[in-house]
Amino acid sequence: MEEKEKRNNLNFLKGLVFWIIIGIFIIALTKFSEIESKKINLIYSDFINEVKKGNIEGTLTIKKGVIYGQLKDGRRFYTYIGQDPDLNKILIENNISFKYEPGGWIIEVIPYIVPALIFFILFWMVIRQANLERNKVMSFTRSTPIIPSHKNRVTFQDVAGCEEAKEELKEIIEFLKNPKKFQKLGGKIPKGVLLIGPPGTGKTLLAKAVAGEANVPFLSMSGSDFVEMFVGVGAARVRDLFRQAKRLAPCIVFIDEIDAVGRQRFAGLGGGHDEREQTLNQLLVEMDGFQTDEGIIVMAATNRPDVLDPALTRPGRFDRTVVVTLPDVKAREKILKVHTRNKPLDTSVDLTTIARATPGLSGADLANIVNEAALLAARKGKEKIDMADFEEAKDKVLMGVERRSLYVSEEERKIIAYHEAGHTLVQKSLPEVYPVHKVTIIPRGQALGITHVLPDKDRFLESDTYYKNSLTALLAGRATEEIVFGKKFTGSENDLRIATEIARKMVCEWGMSKNLGPVSFRQHEAVFLGRDLVQQREHSEETSREIDKEIRSILEDAEKQAKEMIIKNRDKLDLLANALLEKETLTSDEIDEILGIKKGEKNGHKENREGNGVNN
Repeated sequence: MEEKEKRNNLNFLKGLVFWIIIGIFIIALTKFSEIESKKINLIYSDFINEVKKGNIEGTLTIKKGVIYGQLKDGRRFYTYIGQDPDLNKILIENNISFKYEPGGWIIEVIPYIVPALIFFILFWMVIRQANLERNKVMSFTRSTPIIPSHKNRVTFQDVAGCEEAKEELKEIIEFLKNPKKFQKLGGKIPKGVLLIGPPGTGKTLLAKAVAGEANVPFLSMSGSDFVEMFVGVGAARVRDLFRQAKRLAPCIVFIDEIDAVGRQRFAGLGGGHDEREQTLNQLLVEMDGFQTDEGIIVMAATNRPDVLDPALTRPGRFDRTVVVTLPDVKAREKILKVHTRNKPLDTSVDLTTIARATPGLSGADLANIVNEAALLAARKGKEKIDMADFEEAKDKVLMGVERRSLYVSEEERKIIAYHEAGHTLVQKSLPEVYPVHKVTIIPRGQALGITHVLPDKDRFLESDTYYKNSLTALLAGRATEEIVFGKKFTGSENDLRIATEIARKMVCEWGMSKNLGPVSFRQHEAVFLGRDLVQQREHSEETSREIDKEIRSILEDAEKQAKEMIIKNRDKLDLLANALLEKETLTSDEIDEILGIKKGEKNGHKENREGNGVNN
């Protein structure tokens, strides 16, 4: 708002100065016209008579054969001398003061040139102002790409992890630096590079790093920048963007979130005249229109490659697809080093430990953890960031902010404690699940209590045993409430939602159902309403009922197993619940000590368990 007010004030001052100049010019022109109109042309003989009568006032000015002066009645005059050698003598005899001034043509024309010059300057300012206003009206048809300054140059040194993606992009950099190396062998560099991957993995940063490494202009726009309420604006902006790119070539054109404009055509209810589709059509034409030797490379990023139009991803447009995945443990450690290189760290900080404790997190998540740790250290008045700050920041990012001010009655605290103790007990007792990292009954975010679990290593494949045991642990909190209090509470809402999603995927996508067998029942995601309305069903009503029955059976078996384990280990459950009521938060080692689990007997987990049914 402050910038807008400053801009408005500046525009007001410009307009005020403009009109003041026009006013001064009009006044000066009027005065000059009045002065010139009052001058009279005296005949030389009449001038001599006026001199002899003593009717001359002030000093006469003689310039190049012309005498300028003023009569005593106030009238200004001028007269042409002609050939009169006695002029000086006559003036001296009559005590008339006079002076000679050089009379060049420049001096003669100045009184006429200056007003004309001022007039043309003002005319130019008026025309320019009109053009600016017209440009403002038509500016919505122009693209405004972001071109980073050289000071903010990003290179591969600023991008940690994703080594495979960087290797793929080094060829693009080499082409931009030395295109003849490829052209002499008849090779054609890809016209477009599509970066796909989960949010926060560094797709935009990679595109900036390619431009920084190649040291070429980088034109960046978002997919949503092309779409406006006016028909044809998106297509016009696409044309303008590529027009600028051709002028700046070699360069990189980067379109972030391209799924906003590149979704499949003829998929919705609007038909083929949708504004978004017109924009996509223009983008397809532009990517086909320029030659590879022009040095323009189009890069785009999206986390929804499944919705892109096939014509956009075909060879000849986006020839190359680079997958940017979530970082593994080594990549996470490198990312943490990049984000902490300019921060004062205490000797207690172990980035390897932090990297191992943050599986499944993206580079943006890790950057957030480092920033939160720095803010926490500054809030506590520390000179350096220590390991305790990182642990607290990690818990804050993964589990939410502590809400100690929230009042929870003793009766509800007991319910929450037993709910989380049930999750923890079953989680610790089953094989193949991820280990419990921490359990707390302190409200965090929207959760009243959380059993937080983390894998002990990066895992890419999971078995049906893992998912069945995870379902048992998920439903253990609800089973505990029923066994201990004889009631069911609303805190299991999120547990039920997650468990149902897992069970449905086991049946419909992973073929982990005994009754339905190795069959995939594809589920619609309702990306395009129109396509879903006209698509045929892939299975019958009877099969749908069988799927629902199988999901219910899997969940009922998991809950039954959870109840059996809780009844069998009721003494350990009470110990855990009492410890939670006393300490509010228990770490993995404290839980093992309470349950009597030795270090070599630890197992493991995947999702977070929350007491109030709200995910982290």
